[in-house]
Amino acid sequence: MHKHRRTTTRASQIAVAVCIVALLGGCAQTQDWMSRFRKSPAASGDTIILGAPTAEQYLDELYELSAGDPATQAEIYADAESGSTLTPRPQTNLRFALVLATPGHSEADPERAQNMLRELLTQTELMTPAEISLATIHLKSVEELIVLSAEARRLRASNSQAARTRQTAMSQRLSIVEAENRRLRLELEAAEGKLEAITSIERSIREQDK
Repeated sequence: MHKHRRTTTRASQIAVAVCIVALLGGCAQTQDWMSRFRKSPAASGDTIILGAPTAEQYLDELYELSAGDPATQAEIYADAESGSTLTPRPQTNLRFALVLATPGHSEADPERAQNMLRELLTQTELMTPAEISLATIHLKSVEELIVLSAEARRLRASNSQAARTRQTAMSQRLSIVEAENRRLRLELEAAEGKLEAITSIERSIREQDK
């Protein structure tokens, strides 16, 4: 009898322990789930676009584009262009626009990137907040780059014009100097001719006096 009670008590203790462990495990899972929920885009009010890359994915590819060799850059450009052409949507067009906006590779095209990014920012309802931020930041960047490039071209043209003006002025001065040298040579030849004539006359006179 006592043995049966001890067995029952022991079983009850084990059952209680199991319940406690289960409850603790459930709490841990619940806390984990709540933590993930708090971090999820839906909980923070972010727009969810199915199939949209994360900001990290965009940035990782731009890093590879900037740091990669020409073969890697060409591959990234071709893949982005193909995606934008064959399956045009805000995500593929943004990816291609960001590739075009990134300097340091042969296919960079700030003007085309500017047009694409401006168009994308007219359809923000189809983009995530991260994508909108990327588009906005890179649009500002390419706009500044375009302005700076235009200023650089203007300065180069101005310098070239100034150099041409200086070259023309030097050529004109050289022509004037050469003309003056020719005039002086002619005058010198004329003076030498007169001197020779005078010397010849004097020589004739001295010979006659002898």
